[in-house]
Amino acid sequence: MRKLNALLLASALLAVAASSHAASHAGAPMASSADMADGEIRKVDMDNKKITIKHGVIKSLDMPGMTMVFQVKDAALLNKVKEGDKVRFSAEKSGSAIVVTDIQPVK
Repeated sequence: MRKLNALLLASALLAVAASSHAASHAGAPMASSADMADGEIRKVDMDNKKITIKHGVIKSLDMPGMTMVFQVKDAALLNKVKEGDKVRFSAEKSGSAIVVTDIQPVK
Protein backbone atom coordinates (compact mmCIF):
# COMPACT_ATOMS: atom_id res chain seq x y z
CA MET A 1 0.00 0.00 0.00
CA ARG A 2 2.86 2.41 0.82
CA LYS A 3 4.48 1.70 -2.54
CA LEU A 4 1.19 2.41 -4.30
CA ASN A 5 0.74 5.70 -2.43
CA ALA A 6 4.32 6.72 -3.19
CA LEU A 7 3.84 5.84 -6.86
CA LEU A 8 0.59 7.82 -7.04
CA LEU A 9 2.21 10.82 -5.35
CA ALA A 10 5.21 10.70 -7.70
CA SER A 11 2.89 10.44 -10.71
CA ALA A 12 0.84 13.40 -9.55
CA LEU A 13 3.96 15.51 -9.01
CA LEU A 14 5.29 14.63 -12.46
CA ALA A 15 1.95 15.50 -14.05
CA VAL A 16 1.88 18.90 -12.35
CA ALA A 17 5.49 19.63 -13.35
CA ALA A 18 4.88 18.59 -16.97
CA SER A 19 1.69 20.65 -17.16
CA SER A 20 3.42 23.70 -15.74
CA HIS A 21 6.36 23.31 -18.13
CA ALA A 22 4.08 22.94 -21.15
CA ALA A 23 2.00 25.96 -20.18
CA SER A 24 5.07 28.14 -19.78
CA HIS A 25 6.37 27.18 -23.22
CA ALA A 26 3.14 27.08 -25.24
CA GLY A 27 2.70 29.60 -28.04
CA ALA A 28 4.00 33.15 -27.97
CA PRO A 29 4.68 34.33 -24.44
CA MET A 30 2.40 37.08 -23.23
CA ALA A 31 3.52 39.45 -20.54
CA SER A 32 1.17 39.67 -17.62
CA SER A 33 0.11 43.10 -16.47
CA ALA A 34 2.25 42.64 -13.35
CA ASP A 35 5.35 42.09 -15.52
CA MET A 36 4.88 45.36 -17.40
CA ALA A 37 6.59 48.63 -16.51
CA ASP A 38 5.21 52.16 -16.79
CA GLY A 39 6.86 54.62 -19.13
CA GLU A 40 6.60 57.64 -21.38
CA ILE A 41 7.78 57.62 -24.99
CA ARG A 42 10.54 60.18 -25.60
CA LYS A 43 11.49 59.19 -29.16
CA VAL A 44 10.49 56.65 -31.81
CA ASP A 45 13.29 55.80 -34.26
CA MET A 46 11.66 53.84 -37.10
CA ASP A 47 14.83 53.73 -39.24
CA ASN A 48 16.90 52.00 -36.55
CA LYS A 49 14.00 50.08 -34.93
CA LYS A 50 14.63 51.69 -31.54
CA ILE A 51 12.55 53.51 -28.98
CA THR A 52 13.53 55.85 -26.15
CA ILE A 53 11.44 55.45 -23.02
CA LYS A 54 11.53 57.28 -19.70
CA HIS A 55 10.47 54.41 -17.45
CA GLY A 56 9.87 53.41 -13.88
CA VAL A 57 11.29 50.29 -12.26
CA ILE A 58 11.42 47.23 -14.52
CA LYS A 59 11.03 44.50 -11.90
CA SER A 60 11.65 41.59 -14.27
CA LEU A 61 15.11 43.00 -15.07
CA ASP A 62 15.81 44.39 -11.58
CA MET A 63 16.33 47.80 -13.24
CA PRO A 64 15.66 51.17 -11.60
CA GLY A 65 13.74 53.92 -13.36
CA MET A 66 15.65 55.93 -15.99
CA THR A 67 15.46 57.13 -19.58
CA MET A 68 17.03 54.76 -22.09
CA VAL A 69 17.02 53.57 -25.68
CA PHE A 70 15.64 50.10 -26.32
CA GLN A 71 15.65 47.86 -29.36
CA VAL A 72 12.26 46.38 -30.24
CA LYS A 73 11.57 42.71 -30.87
CA ASP A 74 9.15 43.56 -33.67
CA ALA A 75 9.29 46.86 -35.61
CA ALA A 76 5.47 46.83 -35.76
CA LEU A 77 5.48 47.78 -32.06
CA LEU A 78 6.75 51.22 -33.06
CA ASN A 79 3.52 51.91 -34.96
CA LYS A 80 1.51 51.60 -31.74
CA VAL A 81 3.00 54.68 -30.04
CA LYS A 82 4.25 58.21 -30.59
CA GLU A 83 6.38 60.70 -28.67
CA GLY A 84 4.68 61.75 -25.43
CA ASP A 85 2.47 58.66 -25.10
CA LYS A 86 2.17 57.07 -21.66
CA VAL A 87 2.68 53.32 -21.99
CA ARG A 88 2.99 49.99 -20.23
CA PHE A 89 5.68 47.77 -21.69
CA SER A 90 7.65 44.62 -21.12
CA ALA A 91 11.30 44.07 -21.95
CA GLU A 92 13.78 41.24 -21.76
CA LYS A 93 17.52 40.81 -21.99
CA SER A 94 18.65 39.45 -25.35
CA GLY A 95 22.41 39.01 -25.48
CA SER A 96 23.89 42.35 -24.45
CA ALA A 97 20.76 44.32 -25.43
CA ILE A 98 17.49 44.96 -23.64
CA VAL A 99 14.61 44.52 -26.06
CA VAL A 100 11.01 45.74 -25.76
CA THR A 101 8.79 42.72 -26.41
CA ASP A 102 5.36 44.32 -25.87
CA ILE A 103 4.07 47.86 -25.55
CA GLN A 104 0.58 49.15 -24.85
CA PRO A 105 -0.55 52.80 -24.80
CA VAL A 106 -2.21 53.78 -21.53
CA LYS A 107 -5.70 55.20 -22.00
